[in-house]
Amino acid sequence: MIVFHIVGLAGFLNAQTVSIFLKLVPFHLLLMFLLIYVDQANKNNAFFFALLTIYLSGFFIELAGVKTELIFGKYAYGSTLGIKLWDIPLLIGINWVLLVFGVSSALSYVPFGSKYFKVSIGAIVMVLLDRLIEPVAVKFDYWSWQSGRIPLQNYLAWFVISWLMLFVIFRFKFEKRNATAAVLLLVQFLFFAILNKWAF
Repeated sequence: MIVFHIVGLAGFLNAQTVSIFLKLVPFHLLLMFLLIYVDQANKNNAFFFALLTIYLSGFFIELAGVKTELIFGKYAYGSTLGIKLWDIPLLIGINWVLLVFGVSSALSYVPFGSKYFKVSIGAIVMVLLDRLIEPVAVKFDYWSWQSGRIPLQNYLAWFVISWLMLFVIFRFKFEKRNATAAVLLLVQFLFFAILNKWAF
């Protein structure tokens, strides 16, 4: 996982290879999902239902967001995330799964705090990560904002939606500790932080 992100950084930061690496983004997301899936212990029904719930919730929230412009603001998806249904990349639900499972897995290693405390901290972490993702996503045509600026509304919506998704995840009875998912969260923070510094 770490090697793939290091190679990805090199590809994104090189003007001669960036177009090639952008085409690999959908495959990268699927590979990260596969790694998390393989590392998951005790894949019970609750685990699969949690996956499906977060995937569908993420996809349809994005659909409502794009079509109504009331949730995140006025934005539209570009071509980087691959095949779309109703103008929404099918992989955006996978992206929500990676983020939510990463945060919930990381929080499961924290030995203190109530469920509500962890969910609230997790939602803040999600917003901080989105803050790093947004400029990179716009630059590399993941999505774009109509005004050219990322609205505060987007981050407020991210907090609320992330809080609800994490709350739902913690309600499901399956093994939350997944080292691969937790490491992916850290790697994503570093990946997007470096791109924010060096890709602009």
